[in-house]
This record gives sequence, C-alpha cells and structure tokens, in this order.
Amino acid sequence: MTPKNDIDDDSYFVSKSQKKRDMDALQDLGKTLTEYSVARLKKIPMSENLREALTEMARITANGARARQLQYIGRLMRNEDAEPIRAGLAALTGKSHVETARMHRLEALRDRFLEDETMLTEIGNLYPAADLHRMRQLRRNAIKERAENKPPKAYREIFQILREFEDGGIKTDHPHHNSKDEAHGHHHHAEHAPAKDHDADE
Repeated sequence: MTPKNDIDDDSYFVSKSQKKRDMDALQDLGKTLTEYSVARLKKIPMSENLREALTEMARITANGARARQLQYIGRLMRNEDAEPIRAGLAALTGKSHVETARMHRLEALRDRFLEDETMLTEIGNLYPAADLHRMRQLRRNAIKERAENKPPKAYREIFQILREFEDGGIKTDHPHHNSKDEAHGHHHHAEHAPAKDHDADE
C-alpha cells in the first residue's frame, strides 16, 4: 500500500505545481493585457467582465489602486480562454511592434518634459509648429494633477499633441536624434500658426 500512497502523493504535488504555473501564466497574461490601450484590445476575444476591468485599469493612476485592479484582473483570468487571447496578442504584436516603439518613445519624451521644463526647447526642435506656451501650461497642469491625484487630463493631452505632430510628418528614430535644421527639412505638413488656445485646463 505504501508505494501506491507515494505515487498518489507525487501526483498530487506535480498537479499542484502545474496548477501554480498555469495560474502564474494567466496572471502574467492579464498583466500583459494592461500594457495595451483599450482601443487595441477591441480585436482580442475576451469576456465582458475582463474587458470592463481592463477599461477601468486604463483610468486608474494611483499605484495602490492599480495594484488592486491588477490582482482583480488576475482572478478574472482564471475563467478566461487563454489561447484566443494569446493568439490575438501575437497578431497584434506582429502588426504593431513599430507603432508600440513609437508610442513608448513619445511617452518617454513626455515624461522627460514633466521632469525638466528645458525639454521644451527639444520639443520645439522636433516639432516646430508646436504651441510651446500651451505645452508649458499643460506641463504645469499635469504636475498639479499628479500632486493632487486627479485624472491625468493634461498628462494625456501632452501625449496626444506630440502624437499629432508626429503623425503630421515629422518623424525621428529617437527624441534626441534630431536638430532644428533636420526637423525643418522633414517638416512638410505642420504650419507655424498662431496659438489657438492659451488657456490651460484647471
């Protein structure tokens, strides 16, 4: 009887270890989903509960709340069919890795701008048509939002402005790999227009 018990015990522990690995893999998959925008995730099949949780995650800025939401997403993943999600992510990654790199570069430029206002000069070099007065106001508002734990309205607007100018035809391989002459040389669509809105959102 003893050998049989040993086998049963071994099977139990192997099964338990495999379940732990599967659970960890699902949690990792859930975390990966939070790294994509809600718009990009629309093409990936998933339950409405998970989709709603990911949408809510995109709105959360506080670290503690994000950690709790990530745990909730991990629990939801236990009831998901993971393979279609993985397949959808694979297709999305294959088509958008260049776009993702571009988004990360613009996000890094925005974050450096918040840390150092002198980055405004570089933004002016990269995007000559940018309304630098407006950008300076948005920077102040974004810092205030972060300090007061408010929704990141100005923070997101800074990114949108950078992306719009990037889409307008001024593209660089790296935020620092540009000069004023080069920026003007590639500048076909943006125009030096007067500022339309100098009132920052309070």
